[in-house]
Amino acid sequence: MSADLTPDSVIADAAGKMDSAIEKVRDDFGAIRTGRANPKILNRILVDYYGTRTPLQQLANFSVPEPRILVVNPFDQSSVNDIEKAIRESDLGLNPSTDGHIIRCVFPELTEERRREYIKLARGVAEDGRIAIRNIRRNARDELELLEEEGEISQDELHRNSDRVDDVTHAHVETVDGLLKQKEVDLLEV
Repeated sequence: MSADLTPDSVIADAAGKMDSAIEKVRDDFGAIRTGRANPKILNRILVDYYGTRTPLQQLANFSVPEPRILVVNPFDQSSVNDIEKAIRESDLGLNPSTDGHIIRCVFPELTEERRREYIKLARGVAEDGRIAIRNIRRNARDELELLEEEGEISQDELHRNSDRVDDVTHAHVETVDGLLKQKEVDLLEV
């Protein structure tokens, strides 16, 4: 075992990884469409740009001039048709239109059924985040138990630090739950 591995470093490492899991949940929630225009939903779109699958955010700027309109302004005007095609063929349910220079995406009102589908999707994303956080907790506990087995810490220190890991885990799971609650409110907002 590494001589610089301490209970504090194990807990700090676990907390950092849990923070990353929360950022992943935030990013995934940003990709779930609400009734308002949000450029983040385009993050997962890949455009066939000169034979290479390229993320859309590398090819254009985005703006939201009105709550339900998203404007895509390509850096290279020759890619307008390819970008429009990629958006149209995505599973976002958008029908982009272009004037040859910019692409406008009007977000239609979500139906009640579609809102419910997106809430299920958001709950799945949240559960994946909670699972990732619990896996990080398990790994941190394993490292603490290894420190105890090697005589680096006492059994009392093991229990005390395991409780600290549980506290950090609980705080991060509550954050995911709060993000989910806010996403559900956003999705149900008409």
